[in-house]
Amino acid sequence: MRRLLCFCTTALVAACGPQQSTDTAPVAAATRPTATATTPAAATKPTREGHFSPDITAADFAAYVQRLSSDEFEGRKPGSIGERMTTTYLVDQFQSIGLKPGNGTSYLQRVPMVETTLLDGDKITLDVAEGGNVEKFAYRSDTIVGTLQDKPAVELKDSDLVFAGYGVIAPEYQWNDYAGLDVKGKTVVVLVNDPGFGNGDETLFKGKAMTYYGRWTYKFEEAARQGAAGCLIVHETAAAAYPWEVVVNSWSGPQFNLPASEDPEPRMLVAGWLTTDAARRLFAKAGADFDALKKSADLRGFKSSPLAAKLSTHFHNLIRNTSSDNVVALLPGSKRPDEVVVYSAHWDHLGSSFSGADRIFNGAIDNASGVAAMLEIADAFAHQQPPPERSILFLAPTLEEAGLLGSRYYSVHPTVPLTKTVADINMDALQIIGRTHDMVIVGYGQSQMDDYLKDALAAEHRVIVADGESEKGFFYRSDQLNFARKGVPVLYANSGYDKLDGGVAAGRAAIDDYTRNRYHKPGDEYDPNWDLSGVVENIKALYAVGKRLAGESTFPQWNADSEFRAAREATMKGSNKK
Repeated sequence: MRRLLCFCTTALVAACGPQQSTDTAPVAAATRPTATATTPAAATKPTREGHFSPDITAADFAAYVQRLSSDEFEGRKPGSIGERMTTTYLVDQFQSIGLKPGNGTSYLQRVPMVETTLLDGDKITLDVAEGGNVEKFAYRSDTIVGTLQDKPAVELKDSDLVFAGYGVIAPEYQWNDYAGLDVKGKTVVVLVNDPGFGNGDETLFKGKAMTYYGRWTYKFEEAARQGAAGCLIVHETAAAAYPWEVVVNSWSGPQFNLPASEDPEPRMLVAGWLTTDAARRLFAKAGADFDALKKSADLRGFKSSPLAAKLSTHFHNLIRNTSSDNVVALLPGSKRPDEVVVYSAHWDHLGSSFSGADRIFNGAIDNASGVAAMLEIADAFAHQQPPPERSILFLAPTLEEAGLLGSRYYSVHPTVPLTKTVADINMDALQIIGRTHDMVIVGYGQSQMDDYLKDALAAEHRVIVADGESEKGFFYRSDQLNFARKGVPVLYANSGYDKLDGGVAAGRAAIDDYTRNRYHKPGDEYDPNWDLSGVVENIKALYAVGKRLAGESTFPQWNADSEFRAAREATMKGSNKK
């Protein structure tokens, strides 16, 4: 969902000890579980009732969520004690259920990562100069900024500023914000989301529905491809789909990236965000009107323009090459074990902050709920009679909160070939709002996976609906995206809006309340008063989809107009050439 690195301005890196560990040394290797097939399995999985039922039940789901989101797990931060506790717990549960290791003889798949830690971030500023005068923009209140190049020391001095609209090059939409523009060594300022959202024109891009061009990850990727030294995205709550507090909470503290050897695309030297108020101040400093230029960027024919100001900043980072772990478990199929249906749910969250009365980001909804659902589904499959004909792979990726890095690594290093991967069913931040008449499909209309869920719900007289918040780009913010990019059909579904008690208004209000008050905040905690009736129904529906897929011999297909159809064809052709 998000990725940015931290920094400091004046502290010497050498003063903090060695800058790097070897990249072959995993996090806290001395206390890390081996988690191989020979690791002793837990005899029981204790809950309040003393054991787990093989059925999908509210009590079991609640017990998993309560445990995973407890303070003892310290917010499940990769590279922390919380990681070791989480991965050990998941391995114990998978073993107790009776699943086999999903990565050869191991339940763990090592994901190499670069950890970048802030050393004195409170002193960071962006200095914008014009006419001999300098205006400073402060870290946290005005800006979040860092590097994506894994450098211990970063300096950008007197970099020309350019407003590049949405920072988009989209040939299929006949749009190029960089046309005729040379930004090499310069700093581009861009808007979040894409022109379809800004303009409100349903014929532009995909209208209010965000495309990948609207995601902040794309903005930094494209700016780097264009040779820019810096890229600053202007944050707006409606366009980004989360408040500034989420940016600060999510992107402060130690940050993670894949090493360049695993992700060789160009990366930004300086990448960050500005608040809207800070952008207005910056543009005013350059003698420009931010609101007027923003409006012009929504229209065809927009031309990017230089700003009459220069930007400088410098900071230092503590760089450590280390690793985190995906957790992978396998239930072999009875007839076609070489073909696999994947269930995924990321285990990681934000860890803890350095201040405040409640410092731990427990991540009960995001994403202890998805992991709990995966464990419930795993138990159901393990006790299914007759057993599934295809194999079922359960993948708990790490580093989702750092930009979907664990699933990205898995998609490049799958433990089962992607040509034999039938589909991915991803579970992320399952909304707990009671029973609904419907389930939302995020990325609706992409593939035949929609029909699988539609049929599963029909037996309960429920229906599927398209994501009513497509402008927020949720499809591009969770792990199924990396399967889709490789051409594997995916299903990413969640609670619907139409509550049995209160209708659509009540459903939307409940979801909005979570997003506003608990998402990526310490308040995302387990609540013993939750109404779990709806989430249990939804988990059962997702199990039914996988059960059907595991019993078939055909593969679901992408729709003809899907942006991922070509990727599937390319993957299959590449396999045929080997």
